[in-house]
Amino acid sequence: MSKRKASQSPEPQRPSKHGRLSSDDAPETPSTSTSSHSSHPLRYPPTNSAQVIKPVPFQQPTALLTFSYTPQRVLEFTNSALRYYIDPPPGADLRYGYERWIKRPEERTRLDGLLRAIKRVMQKADASAGPGSGSKWLQDIAVVTWRGIMTKILTAPYEERDRCELNVMYVNGTLYIEEHLSDARLLEKEDLAPKQRVQSYYGYSFESWCTSSRPGVPERMEGHPVGWGGDVDTNVQWCSVIKTKLGDDRLIIGGEVDCVRERFDGRTDTFVELKTSMSIRNAGDEARFEKKLLKFYMQSFLLGVPEIVVGFRTPAGRLTTTQTFKTVQIPRLVRGKPGAWDPQVCFSWGHHFLTTLKSIVSAPPQTSSNSEDDAGERVEPSARVWRVVFEPREGVKVSLLDETGVRDSKGGEDRVGILPRWYYDLAASKDVEPTSDAQSPLKSSGTTPASTATSHQGWNI
Repeated sequence: MSKRKASQSPEPQRPSKHGRLSSDDAPETPSTSTSSHSSHPLRYPPTNSAQVIKPVPFQQPTALLTFSYTPQRVLEFTNSALRYYIDPPPGADLRYGYERWIKRPEERTRLDGLLRAIKRVMQKADASAGPGSGSKWLQDIAVVTWRGIMTKILTAPYEERDRCELNVMYVNGTLYIEEHLSDARLLEKEDLAPKQRVQSYYGYSFESWCTSSRPGVPERMEGHPVGWGGDVDTNVQWCSVIKTKLGDDRLIIGGEVDCVRERFDGRTDTFVELKTSMSIRNAGDEARFEKKLLKFYMQSFLLGVPEIVVGFRTPAGRLTTTQTFKTVQIPRLVRGKPGAWDPQVCFSWGHHFLTTLKSIVSAPPQTSSNSEDDAGERVEPSARVWRVVFEPREGVKVSLLDETGVRDSKGGEDRVGILPRWYYDLAASKDVEPTSDAQSPLKSSGTTPASTATSHQGWNI
């Protein structure tokens, strides 16, 4: 069982003397090259203004399918990793089982699992509505990404510390967005200080104390306290894939679901999100917790999770109490308070960002010798990879990666840009029909197609 943890980030970049983010101000990731020319940035919207924001509709998420990762990290379209919520025992020790924690190594957050799920949906569409139905369905999707990435995009106006980098491709009308993690960044995340490592474990442990393999019945495992759901293995995950709309943009979002309450019938209405937080001791603690509620809310809202259970703990990891929050009611808990966040700011910004991003990455490439790869062959526009950098309190920079940057984004894997070759061939064609899993494995043989080079300009948006 697994629990997402907060990542560490380098210190946010300081604004330039003109108060805007330019290409010279932004630190470059080692071994990654982008274009150097920049235009004016698109600022985040003000978060402390009394200005009335025009609401951007967000459609109730609809579940498409679920899948599981096994202890061997094999993806299977089953509910083998599904867990059921139970109340944790009072005073549970969140450090219990730490020495037996099986921690999955840090890795690039690829879209591959989500893409396999999309291909499965396409196959079902072809089977039920006729060949080509799946491809037509995919061409109507504006964005494909993980829930965590969409959360970072939407909450960016309120982010004060963590810098975020994304890789983006635009293929046949769809934006594919993954988080960019350099090798150096992966090593940094892997090499946590002992105290931070223990604290990150508390969230995983809380999940074990709160879940069981059977509805309403705590686990009773020999050699362990009653209620302990099993030693933590972060290879194991249960994930849901949903479809929704932000404004006019249709989104496919995938994300891990911690557990369900009582039953699961294919819908999202019994999903439960589990979180931990320090016990609230004073007004300062309360204010910090209310700021955390923004990400709690957005993570659950995006995936259609109706309920969040927060376990409050001592610094030493002893559970003091739990509190249940209805996701849709969270914004009113902070409304009207000093420094309160507003979800409509997030949705309005997110819609504006995605619209602007699409206009940038869909623009025809400039004619140049750099639009060819190392072998002198022309690079397809759909194979271009873009780097999106979110600077806290400043804005967002978008640049087209050159050959070196694209090679770094591949990480030595057989890909067209950030997408596995088998999926790119499927998505880039306007009339190709989905093939079976056996015909399109995650790793296929063949020569990696040419990476994208660029003389194209970058944009700050």
